[in-house]
Amino acid sequence: MSGHSKWATTKRKKAAIDAKRGKAFTKIIKEITIAAREGGGDPNGNPRLRLAVDNAKAVNMPADNIERAIKKATGELEGVSYHELTYEGYGPAGVAIMVEVATDNKNRTVAEVRHLFSKGGGGLGETGSVAWMFDKKGVVTLPKQGKSEDEIMEIILEAGAEDLQTEDDFYEVQAAIESFEPVRKAILDKGLAVENASLQWIAKNFIAVTGEDAEKVVKLIESLEDCDDVQNVYSNADIDESLLS
Repeated sequence: MSGHSKWATTKRKKAAIDAKRGKAFTKIIKEITIAAREGGGDPNGNPRLRLAVDNAKAVNMPADNIERAIKKATGELEGVSYHELTYEGYGPAGVAIMVEVATDNKNRTVAEVRHLFSKGGGGLGETGSVAWMFDKKGVVTLPKQGKSEDEIMEIILEAGAEDLQTEDDFYEVQAAIESFEPVRKAILDKGLAVENASLQWIAKNFIAVTGEDAEKVVKLIESLEDCDDVQNVYSNADIDESLLS
């Protein structure tokens, strides 16, 4: 199966750090709020909300936080209305970058994202400028849990998965959007824990970036991820993991 960006491993490491300081909670709460607002507050009848709630539980988010976010979205409690947007741009060395945001102020967010791109040696592009370099895929990340790659392959291929990557203590499964939920369900039905499941922008081809350019790309991506309104950042950079602390 095809290769995958080394940035994925780093996103998980960084997510673990973010969770300790509450940033991961904030991102998941936004996702729960948006999902409940668009599809209703019942996870059983709202697949996107069910997925968001499962991801919240995976990072040990208290049930009260989840319930409060749903009630704010459905109007039972006063809450903020978020807009979902995707920005596209280029970083150093011509690296393509996709930025997903959830914001209550579009003007503030686009100004900040544009500033971060410019400061990081890149530039914010027009809609469609880099999206053609990516495919939207369902991605399921799960700890190895003593399972071999062949055992996982047997489970996911029957459910329609396209790709399996082995990274450190994790497996990362990719699937087309229409196969995403069947693949996730197949994994859960086998009693396996899922660390995260989400739709992600996966680059069709990757650019090897080294030296000073690599350091600049890492700094830009991390600055974007640190932006309060940013939910996810994806790129087609293939970077030496020793630079990704």
